[in-house]
Amino acid sequence: MENTLLSLGHGYSAAYLAKRLVPKGWRIAGTTRDPDKFDRLRAQGITPILWDRNAILPWLEHASHVLISAGPDETGDPTLALIGSDVAAQAARLDWVGYLSTTGVYGDVQGAWVDETSPLTPATERGRRRVAAEAAWSDIPDLPLHIFRLAGIYGPGRGPFSKVRNGTARRIIKEGQVFSRTHVEDIAQVLEASMTHPAPGTVYNVCDNDPAPPQDVIEYAAHLLGVNPPPEIPYEEAEFTPMARSFYAESKRVRNDRIKQDLGVELKYPDYKQGLAAVLAAEGSPA
Repeated sequence: MENTLLSLGHGYSAAYLAKRLVPKGWRIAGTTRDPDKFDRLRAQGITPILWDRNAILPWLEHASHVLISAGPDETGDPTLALIGSDVAAQAARLDWVGYLSTTGVYGDVQGAWVDETSPLTPATERGRRRVAAEAAWSDIPDLPLHIFRLAGIYGPGRGPFSKVRNGTARRIIKEGQVFSRTHVEDIAQVLEASMTHPAPGTVYNVCDNDPAPPQDVIEYAAHLLGVNPPPEIPYEEAEFTPMARSFYAESKRVRNDRIKQDLGVELKYPDYKQGLAAVLAAEGSPA
């Protein structure tokens, strides 16, 4: 059967997976809520479809692989709400299903290490929604589900450089604060490796080897740009948006042994210093 990927909630990470698969002859359909994005998706070799059940079902019926990127909101998981029963009906026929989750499901462990067997104790509402979504997808009988818990995602267009350049980057100091991150190209290679070696029911942490305090990342970005880093701001004195505050509500170091041992992945960017240098080079290149 021809390899056909249905990408539900086709976004940043899925786009980098598509870059790997399209040259290998995969058929890919990606959903969007914005018809203005159709031409851009077509230029990437992806068939655009609207976030509409009638548009999605013909692709679901012929897909060999399904990637779910859309995150849950206050009403629950949007993909389950739209086509959950349809996915369940097709479950036994599919070769692979991937769900992009977050390491936020582990909550705050005060900088300790977590792995895929660690308790799920989310500290934020976003994390609790993810735990519920993971469970709901896992409850579908015969679904060849693989869960990918992504650390902080960065890459071209999603690095710290624009904020450092325009003076809006902040170096907030919170004692003991540390977290893991992952370059989007490493997410893509982990997903492809899993698609090549399916192991339904498996959970994978996707992150680099080097958990680090967020202020260190900002400081290194400034170093790469050849500018002075922003001044340090004590956490207690900083003003936050709700999203930013949730970011500092959790501190953890995430282990990634399983993607290496089970999938044979060799990270392209094993630490943030290599990753940031590559992002700067990519952003500095002509489009």
